[in-house]
Amino acid sequence: MNKKVFVGMSGGVDSSVTAALLKEQGYDVTGVFIKVWQPDFLECTWKEDRLDAMRVASVLDIPFLTLDLEKEYKEGVIDYMIDEYRKGRTPNPDVMCNREVKFGAFLEWARNEGADFVATGHYAQTDGKSLIVSKDKNKDQTYFLWTLDSEKLKYILFPVGGINKDEVRVLAKKYNLPNSSKKDSQGLCFVGTIDIKTLLKNYIEEMKGDVENEEGEVIGFHDGVTFFTIGERHGFTITKKSNEDKPYFVIRKKIKGNVLVVSHTPPHENKGDIISLEKVNWTKDLKAGGVYEARARYRAPLAKVEIVDKESIKVLSGDITNTSGQSVVLYDGDVCIGGGIIV
Repeated sequence: MNKKVFVGMSGGVDSSVTAALLKEQGYDVTGVFIKVWQPDFLECTWKEDRLDAMRVASVLDIPFLTLDLEKEYKEGVIDYMIDEYRKGRTPNPDVMCNREVKFGAFLEWARNEGADFVATGHYAQTDGKSLIVSKDKNKDQTYFLWTLDSEKLKYILFPVGGINKDEVRVLAKKYNLPNSSKKDSQGLCFVGTIDIKTLLKNYIEEMKGDVENEEGEVIGFHDGVTFFTIGERHGFTITKKSNEDKPYFVIRKKIKGNVLVVSHTPPHENKGDIISLEKVNWTKDLKAGGVYEARARYRAPLAKVEIVDKESIKVLSGDITNTSGQSVVLYDGDVCIGGGIIV
């Protein structure tokens, strides 16, 4: 085919198999390790990850490059995340990482360097126009990719999206990849398994405040409302115990008063509730009254929603927790038709 494709290689198994599959299919493949900003207080692993990616590129006999996107990652992902938390919202940094870094700066750079496509190890599929759920539904990552539009999708390939995760491991061994047994990465995009609150507390000052029940009675304390999200059930201290030994859930945040309101009943949006969205991206023309499936958390069960207008939806059934800053992603069957950020 001789089409030139730059593969974002993280050193992990999925992106490594992505490169191997594309080479086998006849593409002119170049591996690219994206170097991003990492905080000084974290143990730095990018050099080890890059070395893993280089070893894979050597086995596959493909060129290998390192692309420095520290500035783009710091400003587009980390600074955005901290600013959102300061406002009392709960952002999704992985969504921003895909938008600003992998399919923002990386895609733009690759196209300028003469690449016909970029590819990643995401579990998703595309026909060049639409974003489609991966074959392995349990690993599907379209929730984090809702910002992609048809203008970008025509330059993106997701080779492992058409196979199951266990098959990817088998292929890694078949291609004799040196990282075939490497564990999957978890946590914040690129940064890894750091607790979000640990990261935030290096940038946002702790401020002790009250925990109230639904009646307004003070029953405990916390270290700052900005560190909590709606639905969370850990991290605050209950000093006034009740006879019911049930967990408390955060159902509301009073930002000005630095107060958490908790309840034994977890928060959820009831039938008929309206959710307002901003920064929306739709890959099809949505009509008022149209009914689709949606989720507001990765891997959450799909709920049924109705389109009110292009920036608001109505919950018909299921659970859509109304957490400002989080993403609501809509599906029409197996096609991800976009989403928006909860206002």
